[in-house]
Amino acid sequence: MTSIFHSGLSKDLSLILNDADDFNVIIQVGENKNTKEFHAHSVILRARSQYFKSALATKWITKKNNMIMFNKPNITPSVFDLILKYIYTGELDLTKKSGEDILGLLITSDELLLEELFEHVQDHLIEKQVNWIQNNFVLVLHSVIKLTNCKKLQDYCLESICKDPKLFITSKTFPSLDKDILYDLIKRDDFSVEEVVIWDCLIKWGIEQTPSLGSENSDRTKWNDENYEALRKTLDQFIPLIRFLEISSDDFFDRVRPYKVIIPHHIYDEVDEFYYKKTLPKSIILSPRIGKSVSLASTIIKPRLATVISNWIDRNYPATINNKYKFNLIYLMSRDGFDHVTFFNKCNGQGPFVVLIRVQSKKIYGGYNPIGYTGRNRWLSSTESFVFSFENNQDIHDMKISRSANTVCSIFDYQNYAGFFNFGEILYINGRLLMIGFNTSNYDNIFDQSCISIDEIEVFNIVKK
Repeated sequence: MTSIFHSGLSKDLSLILNDADDFNVIIQVGENKNTKEFHAHSVILRARSQYFKSALATKWITKKNNMIMFNKPNITPSVFDLILKYIYTGELDLTKKSGEDILGLLITSDELLLEELFEHVQDHLIEKQVNWIQNNFVLVLHSVIKLTNCKKLQDYCLESICKDPKLFITSKTFPSLDKDILYDLIKRDDFSVEEVVIWDCLIKWGIEQTPSLGSENSDRTKWNDENYEALRKTLDQFIPLIRFLEISSDDFFDRVRPYKVIIPHHIYDEVDEFYYKKTLPKSIILSPRIGKSVSLASTIIKPRLATVISNWIDRNYPATINNKYKFNLIYLMSRDGFDHVTFFNKCNGQGPFVVLIRVQSKKIYGGYNPIGYTGRNRWLSSTESFVFSFENNQDIHDMKISRSANTVCSIFDYQNYAGFFNFGEILYINGRLLMIGFNTSNYDNIFDQSCISIDEIEVFNIVKK
């Protein structure tokens, strides 16, 4: 059995670092008045760092009086002191270090290829420096956005911002945000700020980032064609990321239309047509942003489709952020069994509900019952009921919706002996099959007639928050 005496080894190497006079490397770090000279041993540096192993082996090293000279102005003395102690002793104490120093240590350990140290410092920032990171998102992201090994910290920052984005996007530091960081934020579905607020902040950012505009020329009433063209070039890659249809028609007219010339013609024309004719766009295919409080216990659809359904309930276009409703799972076929009595007992008296049916092809059908079950065993009228379909669990491009056309026979209010559900005989169950599109007099026809085996059924009662 091998005996280990690491503590003594670490202590002796620490003495070599601090007191030895046989060093052969001088490293000058820092710049301006914050500089310091460190003494080190090439054999230890090479053994502990792949960076120094390569750097000290090159014939291009600089020597002075038989000393190897290094100049690292991009590293502060306080950070390099931590680096050398780690290299010599394998020890690191960050308890009293500032967030700036720890971030600098992360960047330096990446440059010097100290992988073990890099991973430890990255985890320390995420786990122990939460408040500091939240107060310095821009500094942290600007420092690590180009570091390919730092994806964990990058993702942590972006996800933290998305949990409470409005404070960040309206902060004084936002206009100085790096364009790659801004792009990554705006393209995220969970960046759940009101879209018109995102638009306003994007315009402010673009003005700040355009040299010919800036604060001295921010008055749009004095702009000429060249000013608008300069802003268009600055924001060219960002405009397609804006979910314009989430912006109300009033806000679009007052806050977006004045910048019409910077928006690609096909995007502006489709949005304009939507507001005038309610025609759904063909080329604007962005998914809806998902609000921070969206929660859905479903194996049939993703949360974004709950947002779509919520907006159909409110008669809004599906791309609008909508967190008004809570979806409570009250029946699940795979859990509760394929039984119409159980179905009725689970749904009766629960108020409005949404039925989701996944068939064997993985296509999804569904219906919204705004009345719920009361056990009257007769047809009920409703102007708010609808049926719908999705091609898959996150489809927003080929989805279909049909609202009640014959309000006398909108939905059947079953008692527990009669059946599962029936939306105007355009969507109902017969045996173990889902019957689709057989009566088109009660709802607008959107389905091809078919009888399909059912894979799963979920029912959610809908509660306004």
